[in-house]
Amino acid sequence: MHARLDAWLFPTPRERMLDAEGRPYFLWDADMTLAEFEVFLHDPDPEIRGYAVAKVMRQARPDDVFAFVDLDTIESLWPIIDRYLGKRRDFWTWLLGRWRDCAA
Repeated sequence: MHARLDAWLFPTPRERMLDAEGRPYFLWDADMTLAEFEVFLHDPDPEIRGYAVAKVMRQARPDDVFAFVDLDTIESLWPIIDRYLGKRRDFWTWLLGRWRDCAA
């Protein structure tokens, strides 16, 4: 399933998603570099990790999300992520459901 998913993605090149200070476009509301955000994404606490994943899912282009997190991680953290998706929850619920349907 993951190979099929990767074939359909067109992520922003890493160097194009950063400003001059190394901040990615999707962290417009936080003074955090991409390197700092990636530490946040790998925090040992699943609550913190889930919040970070939800943040990128809320604020980045969907194709760019998968440059930082894989589908298995999203599914394993979904009960946490779900709480933080806000208006993007319906979109991600639909998208993940479609991918599951295609994999079946």
